[in-house]
Amino acid sequence: MSPEDRVAAMKTQLNLTDDQSAKILAIMKDGAAKRDSVRNAGGDRDAMRPIMMATNAKIKAVLTPDQQTAYQKMMDDMRAKMQQGGGGGGGGN
Repeated sequence: MSPEDRVAAMKTQLNLTDDQSAKILAIMKDGAAKRDSVRNAGGDRDAMRPIMMATNAKIKAVLTPDQQTAYQKMMDDMRAKMQQGGGGGGGGN
């Protein structure tokens, strides 16, 4: 799922403002570029974890307290799906 697709889904689920959407898109693109460079250098998931955590912290800083709670639930639900063998990011039924 591209950063644009993720932001579009978040905009719907969290009622993001246009300003929040723009800021979060920039944060996600930056995080994706950093993860890609780590992956291209042979890094594994553990090497990417600090980047993902920093990206999530930056996203939360843009959100209101209510949005932060909903975002954390989204992240927890996605993590649970991934642990059960499902994909992360939504998609088909």
